Amino acid sequence: MVSKVGFVVNPIAGMGGKVGLKGTDGVLHQAIKLGAKPFASDKAYETIKKFISSNSKKNQIKWFTSKGEMGSNILNKAGIKNFEIVYSPSNEKTSSEDTKNACKKFIEKNVDLILFCGGDGTARDIFEIVSIKIPVLGIPSGVKMHSGVFGITTIASGKMLNEFVNERLTIGDVEIMDLDEEKYRKGEWNIKLFGIARGIVEPTYIQVGKSTFESVSDNEIKDELFEHINDEIEKNNDCLFLFGSGGTIDHIARKIGIKNTLLGIDAVYNKKIIGSDLNEKGILKLLKKYPKVKLVLSPIGAQGFILGRGNLQLSSRVIKMIGLDNIIIVSTPAKLVSIPVIRVDTGDEKLDDMFAEKEFIMVVIGYRLSRVVKIQTLT
Repeated sequence: MVSKVGFVVNPIAGMGGKVGLKGTDGVLHQAIKLGAKPFASDKAYETIKKFISSNSKKNQIKWFTSKGEMGSNILNKAGIKNFEIVYSPSNEKTSSEDTKNACKKFIEKNVDLILFCGGDGTARDIFEIVSIKIPVLGIPSGVKMHSGVFGITTIASGKMLNEFVNERLTIGDVEIMDLDEEKYRKGEWNIKLFGIARGIVEPTYIQVGKSTFESVSDNEIKDELFEHINDEIEKNNDCLFLFGSGGTIDHIARKIGIKNTLLGIDAVYNKKIIGSDLNEKGILKLLKKYPKVKLVLSPIGAQGFILGRGNLQLSSRVIKMIGLDNIIIVSTPAKLVSIPVIRVDTGDEKLDDMFAEKEFIMVVIGYRLSRVVKIQTLT
């Protein structure tokens, strides 16, 4: 039996991440001006190559795709010949309308699955067209990826595609979520459920959506985490501290007495902010000036990611300069209950392998109290 796969790539997905824009919606020109480079095609290529290497029936797949960087270029590069171009964007700079138009063609071709590369915005565009008609599988490439359609990594997405075409998977309901990027850039967390799509139900390789977005904080535990980090800062008064994003770290920062960027990366030296809402270039500049540095991160609830989701400013180059041993992970015990592993997706296979070699990582869950948690990279 020949499986029919619709394949579409959002070429600009994730470009705003490294330059600190927290997304690309409506700010593409600004992202390019800041030096952002497209990388979604590379992510898509990694997934396709993984699929080819693991699937003995790859020649029985009929692909339907869009012309150029929206699909055909990647398939050609990967050595796939059995594909049909069903849509051609009219402009070199593609838009959400191009994604939607491609999906309309996929419906006409009665594809069995839509494989796409992008973020939550791309998932939302696809859902608007296909609803529950066709199951979808996402290759993670955006800044925001809270929807339940994405593989944990590009490699995981390739494995899932292989399992799908070999009919070894269950199709079920998955959440399509999206975050208001304009409010996100202002430090406001405004995420909403867009709809329930059809997707692959596989907890090992598919990320689950954030289980709750508004909950009562365990402030006593967070106060203990503050005490721990405060001690670290006082003990290392010649050290630069980079604060990641999220509510737990924001609580710590406010207790220290500094105004933290809730959804950005900030630099703290001697309990004073010396860099706010930094992009990759800004972080690298500080790392050259300050030889000693520690990075404070907190995992995304329910998903468990510390790198690769919402903080692309922390690129592989940044992490290599900081060093894995200088990363401090903090979490409340309640959050860890919903996190089976600490997940990392740096986009750099060698760096991910370095994390994988550690196997486990210490997570601070109280004052001078830590828990060992397994690391998952899926490279």
